[in-house]
Amino acid sequence: MPDTPPVTLQDVHDAAARINGVAHRTPVLRSRTLDALVGAEVFLKCENLQRIGAFKFRGAYNAVSRLSAEQLARGVAAYSSGNHAQAVALAARELGTTAVIVMPEDTPRAKLDATAGYGAEIVTYDRYTGDRVAIGEALAADRGLALVPPYEHPHVIAGQGTAALELIEEVGELDALVVPVGGGGLIAGSATAAKGLLPGIRVVGVEPEAGDDTRRSLEAGHRVSVPVPRTIADGQAADIPGELTFSVNRRLVDGISLVSDDQIRDAMRFAFERLKTVVEPSGASGLAALLAHRVTPLPRRVGVILSGGNVGADRFAELVTG
Repeated sequence: MPDTPPVTLQDVHDAAARINGVAHRTPVLRSRTLDALVGAEVFLKCENLQRIGAFKFRGAYNAVSRLSAEQLARGVAAYSSGNHAQAVALAARELGTTAVIVMPEDTPRAKLDATAGYGAEIVTYDRYTGDRVAIGEALAADRGLALVPPYEHPHVIAGQGTAALELIEEVGELDALVVPVGGGGLIAGSATAAKGLLPGIRVVGVEPEAGDDTRRSLEAGHRVSVPVPRTIADGQAADIPGELTFSVNRRLVDGISLVSDDQIRDAMRFAFERLKTVVEPSGASGLAALLAHRVTPLPRRVGVILSGGNVGADRFAELVTG
């Protein structure tokens, strides 16, 4: 008998019901200019307009809302480069509990300030020398907090999959779905939803060239570690895929495309100038792959998840004019 997958299409439907009325049902953006440049019909799922500015709120709320009353009374902990931090902080506030978040000391100021603004306590560490998982687990154990990891959790993965679920419900059949990849939670949930609804769809992940741990892992057939990536796509600076997410992605993801930091900048600039929307570097990587013609063979109808838009005005200007 085949192994039972850690997350199913039903889990994604259950998550959708749980976050309904709390998370935004984000819009789908179309552009004739983009279609002409790419040579396909492109449907952009705008998770940059999600609460906290990224898809992460979906999974965080789904996971935190399932904690017991006793766990909620004690509080939650998380570790994150920024968007999951904000998501857990807001989910905790919505559910009447407290959050302690472990974040890299070089996290963009906009993400640090937003996380603190949602009421979380922040504990910083050096992403190049510290182990955020060990720090987060020790902190949670010491304080008796429920740890909500950014992607290594079935409820988190199922929640992230609701973005793809909504996209397909709205636009119908797609030939391909293009998804940014960091730790792999968004693409694991999205692939679960997409292939559950459209078995013939091709799911393509996108990583920055400096952080191709998932691409290498899929080629090797097991998880492969890379040096901590130095890329403008801070939300994709993972050095190894999650164990749980990789168990899903090795079954459901059809390939990984790589984009350079310059291609990400070009996509951010295009989104701002032509689509009138702001995306952060990680959120722009899927669009970058299409604009740079890195998705082959070219699908006729393709969905892209713009995964986040959390970038401060000064940093945005620096990136798109540099």
